[in-house]
Amino acid sequence: MVTLRALPYDDPLAQYLIEAVQQEYVQRYGGRDAAVVEPGEFLPPRGLFLVAEVDGVPAGCGAWRLLPTGAAEIKRVYVEPAFRRQGVARLVVAALEESAAAAGRTEVVLNSGREQPEALALYADLGYGPVPGYGVYACAPGAVFLGKALTPRADEESSWAS
Repeated sequence: MVTLRALPYDDPLAQYLIEAVQQEYVQRYGGRDAAVVEPGEFLPPRGLFLVAEVDGVPAGCGAWRLLPTGAAEIKRVYVEPAFRRQGVARLVVAALEESAAAAGRTEVVLNSGREQPEALALYADLGYGPVPGYGVYACAPGAVFLGKALTPRADEESSWAS
């Protein structure tokens, strides 16, 4: 059974999974993600960091943070190899979208790349489409920028706000 729980970005378990994400980038792209992040950006109501666990075992993570444009940016979606192709990433992204919508965001964006075909297929399946580039990778060859509209639910309390 997959459970999701919110943790601070600088929590040791979160940091373990973030390092796994970074090593995935090193393997696929030859280097770590150069986008600057601050742990406080991922605290409700301006963001969220989620850890997915399968029967108590850390299986993956994902986060969103508020961009200056007002959009929610999805970051650090990752699933450990032993748990891939089991719907973990889909659950994480759905929870991130729910949380961002509950925080009043009307758009979610993300940056991926050609070396992540599994992620690109997932996002296409979830209704994401091309958006203009932004941030450190705005003009990078191979960078892929995707987004989709959210229906804001600021009047509802997200189950991930605490």
